[in-house]
Amino acid sequence: MESQFRTRIKICCISSPEEARLAIRLGADALGLVGRMPSGPGVVADELAAQVVRATPPPIATFMLTSETRTEDIIAHQRRVGANTIQLVDAVLPETYAQLRLALPAVKLVQVIHVIDEKNLAEALAAVANGADALLLDSGNPNLAIKELGGTGRVHNWQVSRQIVAQSPVPVFLAGGLNAENARQAIETVQPFGLDICSGVRTNGHLDARRLETFLRAIS
Repeated sequence: MESQFRTRIKICCISSPEEARLAIRLGADALGLVGRMPSGPGVVADELAAQVVRATPPPIATFMLTSETRTEDIIAHQRRVGANTIQLVDAVLPETYAQLRLALPAVKLVQVIHVIDEKNLAEALAAVANGADALLLDSGNPNLAIKELGGTGRVHNWQVSRQIVAQSPVPVFLAGGLNAENARQAIETVQPFGLDICSGVRTNGHLDARRLETFLRAIS
């Protein structure tokens, strides 16, 4: 019997209230707002991110992407933006999750895992054990001199991602090089809770309604 589960859709790199409204109108379940990063596209000022958050109705989730790793800096970033979900794009200390939970009890914590090889499975399960509410599997390499923490437009090893999904007790999003041409294959191969897309639905850096509609049709 075919599953009735609907793959959730997160549209990342939202750059304006207009893009947020477009994404929501076409069916996005979540919006991604990119804070300061060492590399990658889509960065918006905290003030603009906060404006988008205030204009986003429930039950749409607002993900604040932060490269901060110290607990106090992550908390300060969230309080400036007000998002209901923190997407930790870099590794944090094990105790950070509990500290964030104490300070921000209503905010969900999503840990990004940059999938390179099978060693990332242990990293993912450790993040869950430490308190992550969900995982997001992305391309990138945090070990480079200038860290790649997302927004690469590249596909990673989906077989490793599939292993992580199979063993994770929490929801897992898949990101990295997704578009209308490969989204269905991504769902069938990895079986994630949701897909996270940025460049695959943009033209010249702007959210493209036609490309987003094509993407959504491809996975419906």
